[in-house]
Amino acid sequence: MGGSSETGYAAKHTSSAASQATLNTDKLEEVRKLFTAHLENKGLRKTGERYAILEEIYARSGHFDVEELYVGMKERGLQVSRATVYNTLDLLVEQGLVSKHQFGRNLAQYEKSYGYRQHDHVICTECHKVVEFCDPRIHGIQTMVGELLNFHILHHSLNLYGICGDCRAQAAARSSATPA
Repeated sequence: MGGSSETGYAAKHTSSAASQATLNTDKLEEVRKLFTAHLENKGLRKTGERYAILEEIYARSGHFDVEELYVGMKERGLQVSRATVYNTLDLLVEQGLVSKHQFGRNLAQYEKSYGYRQHDHVICTECHKVVEFCDPRIHGIQTMVGELLNFHILHHSLNLYGICGDCRAQAAARSSATPA
């Protein structure tokens, strides 16, 4: 499969609709062009497997880890190795097409990033649920700090950690069910 063309492999395999976001074909085409230019600039091969991984990521919604991506592709009959998934993710992160997060666990989480609004995260320390939020006041603070400290701010990362309502409710139910 290593010699597949960029149009062959990925075009023949479509992601299942279940648990997949609607794929914006215009955005995907733009991302494919950026990825192609990145591969060419680095002198790397433009394989069908790499483009299939890119398509799979941009068809997803939310965060995912390497294993979820790999297993999801295998379940759809896509022939791709774990090593190719890892290497391609590294290339996509390097290019800015995918963001990599470390939400307080040893497991890296990824999400598509090209053309998506800046957002921040609230992470439950119990169940590891990640909730995205966007508050325009944070952008205002970023701008003010940049001006105050004479920095041109390129981007930011804000992760808030706590215990979600579901986990707090489960803990309260357990404590009230425990005999004194």
